[in-house]
Amino acid sequence: MKRTFQPNNRKKAKKHGFFSRVKGNILNKRRKKGRKVLSK
Repeated sequence: MKRTFQPNNRKKAKKHGFFSRVKGNILNKRRKKGRKVLSK
């Protein structure tokens, strides 16, 4: 039987990576808050 979670790094990066965060407004909010690490 196949596992339900089939990890795919490209898909993951597209959804949660740095550039997807740049497109949204998440990074600016985190900058304003004074985060040490903006994204991983």
